[in-house]
Amino acid sequence: MNFALAEMPLPLRFRPDKPMTDDELMHFCAANELLRVERDASGEIHLKPLAGCQTSRRNIAIISALGRWAMRDGRGEALANAGFVLPDGSMFGAYAAWVLNERWECLVDQDKDEFAPLCPDFVIELRSPSDNLADLEAKMELWIANGAQVAWLIDPERQIVAIYRSGNQPEVHHHPTSVQGSGVITGFELVMARIWG
Repeated sequence: MNFALAEMPLPLRFRPDKPMTDDELMHFCAANELLRVERDASGEIHLKPLAGCQTSRRNIAIISALGRWAMRDGRGEALANAGFVLPDGSMFGAYAAWVLNERWECLVDQDKDEFAPLCPDFVIELRSPSDNLADLEAKMELWIANGAQVAWLIDPERQIVAIYRSGNQPEVHHHPTSVQGSGVITGFELVMARIWG
């Protein structure tokens, strides 16, 4: 499956004539490593530009905090910029995610090397300037619908953190100095100074 993507404006959505298998999608991502690639449950492919340096800097702060907490906590694995094949057949990437050890350890090595066939227990999405807010909010709902226990949407432009949980409306925090984890991620705290700065 060959596409001339270099001259197409991003973000871009397209539906292949034949839905991509997980293996074909992995090869497509590898061939287009300068793009963020996702597949929705209907098989439509979503392409976005790589995040800029400011978003990357913020993401490192998030990933570092989650990684340090995960190592201290010991109950799960922190992951960054990883793709997951969700129960509805979509493949989404998360800026940061955390998976309980018992679920991670059930995966075979090949699944860990590719798009893991599971939904993380906790997901953090960071809005970049190229992200459409309505699309990201819909993605957060899909994380929860596919099994994430908690999902945070961080919007640096508006300095808002929206916390998503199953069965609840998003809990919106305006200009928080820190965000505290609850439920499966009790004990995790993200200090926001580096994210807002």
